[in-house]
Amino acid sequence: MSECSHDCSSCGESCGERTAPMDLRAPLNELSSVGKVIAVVSGKGGVGKSTVTCSLAAAMAQLGKKVAVLDADITGPSVPTAFGIHEHAVGSELGIYPAVSQGGVELMSLNLLTEHETDPVIWRGPVIAGTVKQFWTDVIWGDVDYMFVDMPPGTGDVPLTVFQSLPVDGVIVVTSPQDLVSMIVTKAVKMAEMMNIPILGIVENYSYFQCPDCGKHHAIFGESRVQEVADGLGLKVLAQLPIDPALAAACDNGGVDAFQPNPLEPLARELAAGKV
Repeated sequence: MSECSHDCSSCGESCGERTAPMDLRAPLNELSSVGKVIAVVSGKGGVGKSTVTCSLAAAMAQLGKKVAVLDADITGPSVPTAFGIHEHAVGSELGIYPAVSQGGVELMSLNLLTEHETDPVIWRGPVIAGTVKQFWTDVIWGDVDYMFVDMPPGTGDVPLTVFQSLPVDGVIVVTSPQDLVSMIVTKAVKMAEMMNIPILGIVENYSYFQCPDCGKHHAIFGESRVQEVADGLGLKVLAQLPIDPALAAACDNGGVDAFQPNPLEPLARELAAGKV
């Protein structure tokens, strides 16, 4: 070990005399510039987190912003399908080039690198976490105003890697109106707080189904408690989204870019205006 300069900000050693936390953030690709990084998380699977991520990215792009989606859900990548991207990513000695959707959203996902979209990813946690980090360091993103990171559900290796390695500006928590929502949301929120990541608020998906004939709202998954949970955690409810078969079909068919009306346009406007 070299002689200690007592400047912890420029030191990578974890010694007993360290007075400042180590900076574990990975360097962004030198040909890239990213403004805001927003992680979209959920405490459990099946709440439509990827749909929220893709819809929000599409809405932000429609506002004229340069947008990217980093698909950190390595074992369950669905972002390319939602945007209708099925070709492989290409690269050069400079790095990997992201795919670009018809609406101009840049994407990087493991599905763009495997031989077949249906190939399973049978990797251990450290390999998966390393791949996510490479999506930040090795992909030539160019100039991006907003990058949305589609996280896997839960509080495992990948969320930890993203929170430590990327300069995350805020977290959006996606949930659904179910009995376990309070406990699950609280786990995700507490992880972000422990990592000192600001929590922008909660998006509740599948809040209700609106009858196309009479217009009445039906609480298919039970009455919402999201406002109660948000108040208890001191958070803001950013949106309550209905069950929309048309949006689900658009994601399945690669049409999330053009889907209208985009249910997350109001939230995208608030983010762009700095109100969230």
